[in-house]
Amino acid sequence: MKSRLYQKYVSEVQPSLLSSGRYQNVHQIPRMEKIVINMGVNSSLEKVAVDDAAKDLTAITGQKPVINKAKKSVANFKLRKGQSVGCRVTLRRDRMYEFFDRLVATALPRIRDFRGLSPRHFDGRGNYTLGIADQTIFPEIDLDKIKRHQGMDITIVTSAASDDDARDLLKRMGMPFAER
Repeated sequence: MKSRLYQKYVSEVQPSLLSSGRYQNVHQIPRMEKIVINMGVNSSLEKVAVDDAAKDLTAITGQKPVINKAKKSVANFKLRKGQSVGCRVTLRRDRMYEFFDRLVATALPRIRDFRGLSPRHFDGRGNYTLGIADQTIFPEIDLDKIKRHQGMDITIVTSAASDDDARDLLKRMGMPFAER
């Protein structure tokens, strides 16, 4: 069974983008390719900080994260080569649509004083990145078991050629952008 958001994309978003006149072919219509969630952790504080971040990221995404290691030593940051510095997950296909649906429908509205996402965080190639300061906005996280508050970066990679096309796609998919 395909996710609710994928069915919306196929039945509503694709035909409306095709009828807008900017695309001659169904294959030119932009689509979401993947979502990458990244949590950077200062592991010099505690050794289990990376494990706790990985456990939270597993609960949020339903997929085990990859632990990122430092590539070189930096003395000013008290960082050694091979030391764990964070974790990341790449979601594709069904898990991507399920996560995007939970992000838009349940997690983002739980942010205090939320007035919409900034429409200026596109990278020039149709990809959108947003930062979340606290992982507790996701309902999968048990607030009683949280040891430290951890932020994350979420990057939505689309096949759009420009930022305007990607913004239009994400807005039709339900992303709550703030009005200028």
